[in-house]
Amino acid sequence: MSLFIKKSINQLLAASAESDKSLKRTLGPVALIALGIGAIIGAGLFVRTAAAAGGNAGPAVTISFIIAAIGCALAGLCYAEFASMIPIAGSAYTYSYATMGEFIAWIIGWDLVLEYALGAATVAIGWSQYLNDLCHTFFGFTIPYEWSHSPFQVSDAGVHGLVNIPAILIIFLLTLLLIRGTAESAVVNNIIVLVKVAIVLLIIGFGWQFINPANHTPYTIPADAGSVTLNTGIVHNYADTWNHGWFGVLRGASIVFFAFIGFDAVSTAAQEAKNPQKDMPMGILVSLVICTALYILFSHVLTGVASYKEFLSQGSEASVSYAIRHHMPGYEWLAKLVTVAILAGFSSVILVMLMGQTRVFYTMSTDGLVPSVFSKLHPKYRTPYKSQWLFFVFVSIFAGFVPDSIVGDMVSIGTLFAFVLVCLGIFILRKTDPNIKRPFKTPLYKIVCPLGALVCLGMIVSEGWENWARLIVWLIIGFIVYFGYSIKHSHVRKGTTEIPNDPPNPSYIE
Repeated sequence: MSLFIKKSINQLLAASAESDKSLKRTLGPVALIALGIGAIIGAGLFVRTAAAAGGNAGPAVTISFIIAAIGCALAGLCYAEFASMIPIAGSAYTYSYATMGEFIAWIIGWDLVLEYALGAATVAIGWSQYLNDLCHTFFGFTIPYEWSHSPFQVSDAGVHGLVNIPAILIIFLLTLLLIRGTAESAVVNNIIVLVKVAIVLLIIGFGWQFINPANHTPYTIPADAGSVTLNTGIVHNYADTWNHGWFGVLRGASIVFFAFIGFDAVSTAAQEAKNPQKDMPMGILVSLVICTALYILFSHVLTGVASYKEFLSQGSEASVSYAIRHHMPGYEWLAKLVTVAILAGFSSVILVMLMGQTRVFYTMSTDGLVPSVFSKLHPKYRTPYKSQWLFFVFVSIFAGFVPDSIVGDMVSIGTLFAFVLVCLGIFILRKTDPNIKRPFKTPLYKIVCPLGALVCLGMIVSEGWENWARLIVWLIIGFIVYFGYSIKHSHVRKGTTEIPNDPPNPSYIE
């Protein structure tokens, strides 16, 4: 049978009907918008902005955000059409199953593990950095280096990291909250979103007066910009044409692209939305517009307040607090407030990422492509609790033992790959099934879809060979799982439905 067997739209819609065996519909439009903002404003803004500015784009990281936003906007329009048309948990995986077939759907579902699981790990590592900053600011001590850094990291004093315990701790606590229920998690997320948006606005407002025009000159990093010694003792040379200048701006776009994956996380909650056809496009597009505006203003202020070179040396960790303390005299109180708010903000991002991943695997499990343990629902809370615990272990391994620079780059390339397939999926479905009901239509799809795919591909090309190698290895592992397990257990191939509605099947709920 063909590798590209498709799951019909009718099958997908039938699977979305709420029952005592399905995810519970509890999220309204405000909660979905907050869900997107909760995932978008986090490590991408408070950690990856400084990393992209210091290593590649310089002050032109603002342009990097604009490029990334254009790619996201084009992909976001495609996501919005899919989410309104196919309101199922599973995001790009589900959309690919309906348009390009099972094998492509498997690839994208497997790829989404990079996006969500490693995204949560990256943010958890950033959370650990700011926790150390909080401990130093308020209590006068720091967590020992070896217990708050990975084995691949070395301090200025030559101390080697062993395991990042704070990163594992926050993942554990949020896993418990997610098992408790989606509605409860959404309430916590809404509160955190209000706090961190307020903090971003305060930084932009107060920081604007401290912008030093010299820090924005030259705007892109020239090839003769010298070098900077990193905390690890390694010298970073600004002499590579392919990593700096305008190529560096494009490279920076692929780095900060990590910051925009929140709107994709909204689409994974489609099966828990009260009115998905109307509210999903709103949640995706409104959260994207709000966060793009904040990102551009924030990056302009941050690179104006401090020199981009500082973000690779002494200001590499807790970069926002560093910039405020060293370049905004009289606003030390804001640095303290920022640290607390960022800890809360990072928590909401991890929350959304962990939820998104389990919802993707929930759908893949009901399709038979991964074991049924991933779709077992809690008898009281109706959340995929076993899947949540399994991903707690998986994410903790990366958060505890791998540096954020590695896992963050893997997230970006995985996300871009998913966006390319979503853009192509809408284009294909408009041709193959033009009469299906579309509550939201991507405008000018003949232009938007190909352009969105090309912009995302451009950012993928700018990724280093190391990230390509990691992606290829990950996909090879996925192929082994697919041909060894998934192809033999696929419900679509067997002609069966995921979860029979009548009679109830108690094996799906424990």
